[in-house]
Formats: sequence, C-alpha cells, structure tokens
Amino acid sequence: MNQMETATHQHPPHSHPYYPVDSMVPGYAPNESHAVSIIARFGGLIAAQLVLALWVAERAANPGRPEGGLGRSEQAVLCWFVLSHNIGGFLHCFFEGYFVVNHATMPSSQALFAQLWKEYALSDSRYMTSDPFMLCIESLTVLIWGPLSYLLAGYIAFGRGSGENLRRRHILQVILCIGHMYGVALYYGTCFFVERHGGISFSRPEVLYQWVYFAGLNAPWAVVPAMLLYQSFRAIGHCRENLGEGDSAALKKIASSKKDR
Repeated sequence: MNQMETATHQHPPHSHPYYPVDSMVPGYAPNESHAVSIIARFGGLIAAQLVLALWVAERAANPGRPEGGLGRSEQAVLCWFVLSHNIGGFLHCFFEGYFVVNHATMPSSQALFAQLWKEYALSDSRYMTSDPFMLCIESLTVLIWGPLSYLLAGYIAFGRGSGENLRRRHILQVILCIGHMYGVALYYGTCFFVERHGGISFSRPEVLYQWVYFAGLNAPWAVVPAMLLYQSFRAIGHCRENLGEGDSAALKKIASSKKDR
C-alpha cells in the first residue's frame, strides 16, 4: 500500500488521518477520489491556465509591435505571475480563495478543491482546523497578491513601450517578490517554531507529505521571487544610471547654450 493510500485509509483515533492525531476536524469525510485522480484533474486546470498565459505571452511577443517582441525570459516571468497567482491569479484568487470562503465545510466536502485541500492538509493540518494564522495569511494572499500579480502580468505583456511603465513594473515586482518571500518565511517559520518549542507537528511523517508536499510545493515561492527580486534591482539600477546620464547631458546642453550667448 503506498503512502497516499495509507494516509487515506488508516485513520488515527479521531477518525481522520491528520497530525497531530488529536486535532479536531469536525465532519471529516475521506476523499471519494484517489489522490492521483484529484491531482490529475487539478493539473488539467493548471494546464489550461498555462495555455492561456502562453497565448497572451505570444501575442505580446508579436514582432510587429513598435517596441519589439516580448523575449522568452519575459514570457516566463509573465507566466509565473499569471500562474503563480493562478497557481496568484488562479492559485491565489481561486484555489486559496476557496479555502478562505469554505474552510469550515471543507472536511466534509467532495468538491474538487475541497478534496485537493484535504490531500494537501496531510502535510499541514492547519488547513483542516480553520487555523487563524492560515486564514489571515491566505486572506491577504487572495485580496492583495493575486490581483497585483495579474496587474504585473499586464505591465509585462502590454506596458513595455514606456520607461514609466517599466519603472512601475519593477517597483510592483519588488513588492510582490518581498511579499511572497515574507509569506513563505512566516509559513515555514511558524511550523518550525511550533515543532521546535511545542513538540507539535502538523505534517504526517511520510516523505511524500513532509518533503514533497510541504517543503517541495512551497519552495518555488521562495526561490523564484528571490531571482526576480535580483532582476528588478538590476533593472531599477539601470534606470537610475540612464536618468543620471540624461541629467548630465541636459546640464551640458544648458552650459553650452550659455557659452554661445
């Protein structure tokens, strides 16, 4: 029997498979679908979002545009912000939004998103217990980071013709990247603190849940924002250099005109 089946069918004393075993999960009902089926259906939704994002990116990359085509690296960044918030827009606004709205009824529900959350909660049971911290941080994610990620994707795809739009894009990208990294630090940090000082683990001990679900699925929201933050700092630095060169040229022009007089 594999790890998914073990977690689903061998329940601890409180009639649920979550850790700690004495957690209160009112109305818990096991998923009717196998984990592989649930993940495959969710993957189909993600694939559809990815196709849409790539279609938008390809249109933005049209070489007929006056400012030139959108490069492959920029297309990748666009897809990250469309999908990350669709994995911000879709994950942040819809999947995580589903948790915020339905957290109290998810344990008993057989809706696709509810079953996904019940599967993921094997690595973090706070999603099954209406944990206040999770509700607060996920609400901020849904209301702030999701919409801002879509806005940033718009700047990347369609706002490249102006230096002002470029500056706005990278300022917004810095805000989003710091927000993501801060959120991941809090997410990992609270679990580490509770386990280290309280001896309480929210994850089942199997490798699949501790390392693949909990560590692996959340790591991109620390690694990718760090890379994009570096990109934005470099871009902002180049903008400042260009402004400085422009100011110097303007001053030289003024001084030259004074001499001609």
